[in-house]
Amino acid sequence: MQMAGQGRCIRAKHLREAIEQSPSLLQSFLRYAHTFLNQATRTAVANGRSKIEERLARWLLMAHDRADGPELPLTHEFLAMMLGVRRLGVTVAIQDWNAKVSSSASEAALFLDRAGLMKLSNGTYVPADG
Repeated sequence: MQMAGQGRCIRAKHLREAIEQSPSLLQSFLRYAHTFLNQATRTAVANGRSKIEERLARWLLMAHDRADGPELPLTHEFLAMMLGVRRLGVTVAIQDWNAKVSSSASEAALFLDRAGLMKLSNGTYVPADG
């Protein structure tokens, strides 16, 4: 299961030249690196201290930040793989949430209640703009 996206390709030599010529491009890359390291740190903390329900809520919110709409084309099996847990654990967590996520084990789409998931994430999720 995949979520579509867009990307661009540039040779490393040309990218280095562009960065040398543009201080604002360098700043953008440094902000990206800083944000990525913060996210990786928060992920490590959340994975070490949080219950599966909190980790799943956080992961769904982060995936939704990058999606084009309220629907996420993700299976329980894929979510289990991303979280490093059994599929049954994901299914049970989603069933326990009731109205927070609309899904079934056989469906490949999740419809999210962001406010509810933010509460379920128990502070482990920080919005992309926050």
